[in-house]
Amino acid sequence: MRADLNTALAATLVDEWGRAGVTEACVAPGSRSTPLALALAADARFRVHVFLDERSAAFFALGTARASGRPAVVLCTSGTAAAEFHPAVLEASHGRVPLIACTADRPPELRDTGAGQTIDQVKLFGEAVRWFAEVGPADTRPPAMAAWRPVAARAVAEAVGVPPGPVHLNLVFPEPLVPTGDAVPVVAGRADGRPWVETREASATPRQEDVAALAEAVERSERGVVVAGWGADAHPDAVEAFARVAGWPVLADPLSGLRRSRSVVSTYDALLRVPSFAADHRPDLVVRVGAPLTSRVATEWLDSGTRQVIIDHHGAWLDPQRAAAERFCCDPTLLLAALTRRLPAERRTPSLASWLEADRIARSALDRLLDSWTEPFEGRVARDLVVGLPDGATLVVASSMPVRDLEWFAPARAGLRFLANRGVNGIDGFVSTVLGVASVAEGPVVSLGGDLSFLHDSNGLLGASGRGLDVVFVVLDNDGGGIFSFLPQAELPDHFERLFGTPHGVDLVALAGVHGVPASRVETATDVIPAVEKALADGGPHVVVVPTDRDENVARHREAWAAVAHALTLAMGG
Repeated sequence: MRADLNTALAATLVDEWGRAGVTEACVAPGSRSTPLALALAADARFRVHVFLDERSAAFFALGTARASGRPAVVLCTSGTAAAEFHPAVLEASHGRVPLIACTADRPPELRDTGAGQTIDQVKLFGEAVRWFAEVGPADTRPPAMAAWRPVAARAVAEAVGVPPGPVHLNLVFPEPLVPTGDAVPVVAGRADGRPWVETREASATPRQEDVAALAEAVERSERGVVVAGWGADAHPDAVEAFARVAGWPVLADPLSGLRRSRSVVSTYDALLRVPSFAADHRPDLVVRVGAPLTSRVATEWLDSGTRQVIIDHHGAWLDPQRAAAERFCCDPTLLLAALTRRLPAERRTPSLASWLEADRIARSALDRLLDSWTEPFEGRVARDLVVGLPDGATLVVASSMPVRDLEWFAPARAGLRFLANRGVNGIDGFVSTVLGVASVAEGPVVSLGGDLSFLHDSNGLLGASGRGLDVVFVVLDNDGGGIFSFLPQAELPDHFERLFGTPHGVDLVALAGVHGVPASRVETATDVIPAVEKALADGGPHVVVVPTDRDENVARHREAWAAVAHALTLAMGG
């Protein structure tokens, strides 16, 4: 009896993923991937998002997974289509985002024969994936069919493991690729719709002897600081409670999700640009959760001369400065809560009082200066979005300058979620990532990006108006690569504009219009938030373009830092 094995294999994989709670699938059209594409489309548990561009499909899937914490499936055909997944796979790997990358492939005997659309896809993504498996071609031998469900279950388990990240399944489908009408063998799953394998998370409870030793060190320190970067993975209440009993300030990048409590210093970058303040506030102990701060000034200040303790749930080596003295591979929330219970009652150290007073002075100076400028300033746009977006909103921030402006100028704020692709800090796939976030987020979604990140993934706008997503793209348009104006390359006038500034001259409002996405341009600083609010109220995707000037932007950043230094000097009696 003949059997339709491609259909059976694809249906088995999809059913197992559905049992594990996977709901999002992104598909780029292709012939070789037909069996799995049809199986995904036929399963009501999945929302299938279709993209012409494989890179957009992968970053959309990344966005859904980053926002939800659940793995997403992304599927493409064979050949160069598979290679287009690589940037998103790298970001998922370094950013610890669960992703199931499925590349369809031709039978192995066609490799290295000159067959069209055939490359070596075995371990195509190298060590960037948590796990690789080649599946198929399907056959009716019992051992082969018995492996289908365990492979699908392991793909999910590896993707959400420690640390989370991408997995790669290379799926070999021989022709015929469409359903044949033959019998479809059923590979039975577990009873009651349970996954074939249910993986329990390893214990992340800190050891009592480690808690005791660290608590003793904290109690001896009155000049300590808590530092929180992206991926902090700690509950804000636990961080605040620890900071209060320790008597320490919290230097929190907004991406950590921890820039919200009364112990937070939001202006640390500007403060640490004042040499006397930086020298007078050198900590004797640092407890760090998550990745390093985005601020280069702060990162260099936290050098190896200061005892640093890193707490990371996944045991990652997030220490590019090689400055850490100790690593605690456990749940930061559990460890900080245990420390809080061991420490005496809340204390207010002179160091904490000094940090908080300096933050008050710096915040006042920054806000006065930013509010005095009527023309749009990139730092003010970042600040105003953080202040003006409603509770429950998500702000997705692009790499390069926007993420820095967020760190430099955003005040402490609860009720707002921050997301960004900071695994490898690339600008690619930004538009698609934002749309992916919007597809699963419960509240309003707004993004802050530059013109180059918007242009780099303008393909992500294809079909965006028909996806039923409410999202606003705020695009800072300085006609080029604004961050390079802050770097030494700016001192190379003969080649700077051509090689680094890269002016593009593209009308971004018109570009959005070509894709059927409504767009507007604002000319004054006070018009940004009303434009965003109107776009959110109208629903659907919108683009709000904010024109700025690169040279003026540099000058205004320097003026802002100078204003903080001046205010601090006056307050300190200098």
